Amino acid sequence: MSTGRPTPPAPTGARARRLREASLGPALTRYRVMAIVTGVFLLVVTVQLVVREVFGPEILGSWVAIAHGWIYIVYLVTVVDMWSRLRWGPARLAGLVLAGVVPFVSFVVEHRVTQEVRALLRQLAQQRDGA
Repeated sequence: MSTGRPTPPAPTGARARRLREASLGPALTRYRVMAIVTGVFLLVVTVQLVVREVFGPEILGSWVAIAHGWIYIVYLVTVVDMWSRLRWGPARLAGLVLAGVVPFVSFVVEHRVTQEVRALLRQLAQQRDGA
């Protein structure tokens, strides 16, 4: 059903760059928070599995693994958001996805992605100021 109003054109040029630049900061923050939370829960799950195999009883119960699973799903949403905003390739997406399931890797990948995105934001700001 049409409302009779014309749809505004998609932003192009400098306006599109400004919108993209403005959306990267919050997306990076969301990604960083979820990468750290996912990594911490993955470490807790790993420690729990090791303790269970060595000593027998479960310390924290199965809720930690279940919580990590739900947190990982939210992490995946933030990964796809970052990936789509930055227009990275499928190999980068696969690396970001796998970083949430290998202990300690999420912290390393989060640090590298943060450095890269901050450098990109500085470059975009320099281009904007210089233009």
